[in-house]
Order: sequence, then C-alpha cells, then structure tokens
Amino acid sequence: MTEVKLGRRNFLKGAGAAAGAAGAAIATGLTACTPETATAAAPAEPQVWHTLNATEAAFIQAAVDTLIPADELTPSGSDVGLAVFIDRQLAGAFGNGARLYRQGPFLPGKPEHGYQLALTPREFFRVGIEATNEWTRKTYDGKDFDRLNEEQRIEAMKALEQGKPEFAGFRSSMFFDQLLQLTMEGFFADPIYGGNRDKVAWKMIGFPGLPASYREEIKTYFNKKYDAEPQSIADFS
Repeated sequence: MTEVKLGRRNFLKGAGAAAGAAGAAIATGLTACTPETATAAAPAEPQVWHTLNATEAAFIQAAVDTLIPADELTPSGSDVGLAVFIDRQLAGAFGNGARLYRQGPFLPGKPEHGYQLALTPREFFRVGIEATNEWTRKTYDGKDFDRLNEEQRIEAMKALEQGKPEFAGFRSSMFFDQLLQLTMEGFFADPIYGGNRDKVAWKMIGFPGLPASYREEIKTYFNKKYDAEPQSIADFS
C-alpha cells in the first residue's frame, strides 16, 4: 500500500476531481458574524450525535483531523464538519446497510470481491474503532487514539493503512480504507450533508457547485481562474 500523505495536499489532489463530482450530490454553511452580531451571538450549543457515542465521536474527530489537519488552505477535518458528516451517514440508510445483501452465507473474500461482511457499515465502524483503540492502548501506554499526540496519530494511521494491527473479522487496512473514503466524501460533498462547511473544499479546488449549466461561465472564465462563489443545494432552497 502507498503511504498516507498526511502533509495532505497530495491526498487531496487525487481526491479532488472525483469527489468534486460527488460533491454535487451531498448543509448548512457557517455564516460569518459581523462585528455587530458577534458580541450578541448565543453560545454554541453542544454537538448532538445521531449514532456515535462519546468514545466513537472522539475517535472520528481525531481521525479526520489527522487525515486533514488545518493549514493555510482549509480548517481541520473536524472544523469543516467531517465528524458530523460521518455520524449522519452511519445513522442513516448507508449505516444501516439498506443496500447491502445481508442474507448470507458470509464467506471470507478477497479484497477485489468488495465488502463481504455480515456487519452493517455502522457495526463495522463500531468494531473498527474499538479494535483501533484496543491496539493503541497496547502500543501507546494505555492511550486511546484520540489521546495520542499528532506524531503518534500519524504513525497509527500509517499502521492501519498497512494492515499492521490485527483485528478479529477483517483487516485493519479495510477499516482505514472505509474511514478514508468517508472522509473524502464528506470533505467534497454538498454542505447540506454536514461536511465541507462553508464550502471550503469547493473553494479550494475551484469547484462551482450545484448548477448544471455553465454556458455563460465558460464564456466568462475561458482560460481564466474560476473565482465565483460556489453554490450548494441550500442556495437553491
């Protein structure tokens, strides 16, 4: 397996083109406060999780921040709502395995066979998080993944990608792949689904968003940088 590029822009280069198209399919962007409203704003309410428990939420937030740390181009993964996106996906039809064949028999399969487990995606993530925390506690002096420092988190993520921790029932690299996939989907998805808050990923790659016709934009921006504000599903509601 290739090594995770946690400096992170190499990771985003490959994901941007494919996920940009997917982003038109996946809201609520943050609204910048004016000086007048900033002082009168109510305190932020605690995050309500639809399916993740406190341990799982802490893991997911730490994981997406490790895959997408804050830099000069975007905030961190948790700050752009990726934990919220993943929580919502696992709480819905995807997480409940609505489109998976679940009658069995469930036999060991090769990687090219795709998902072959009896677990729903929600169950799969629960087991994966528990197994990862169990491994990090053995490896890093009793600490869960979210308690590790930045260097240790990167090291642990690379170990997962390479399949080094031994999980019961499936490869740890499979868990890493699914986690990375949901992280990319959330980062480039329409903000209405919880991730890509304030359209930061679309702005970074110059993706115009939802509109299906760009005839006039092509005339205006031919051979020029596209710098118009991207539009999401919420902008057309």
